[in-house]
Amino acid sequence: MLRALLLCAGLGLAAPASAHYPVMDCSRNGDSVDCRVGYSDGTLAKGAEVVMFSYDDDEIARAEADARSEVHFPWSEQEFYIQFDAGHEQPAEFDYVEL
Repeated sequence: MLRALLLCAGLGLAAPASAHYPVMDCSRNGDSVDCRVGYSDGTLAKGAEVVMFSYDDDEIARAEADARSEVHFPWSEQEFYIQFDAGHEQPAEFDYVEL
């Protein structure tokens, strides 16, 4: 029995670590853009910064995810994309043409 437990524990230590990449879903709601951010394992990203950029990479707006992991931006008349950069993996991006 002890041998089996040690084997299981050893296998658990050898399990590969998995990274959870950032995810984002956005939708247009009248004159605003509403986004929900989080991670691929379903973890919310409360307090995370999300930035709206122009196609020239100029910052248009910045928002912090609320307790429901949501951010809201006013609709921009110029072409834009929204980026959630978790600081690891590739950032999640959402282009306005997808709205």
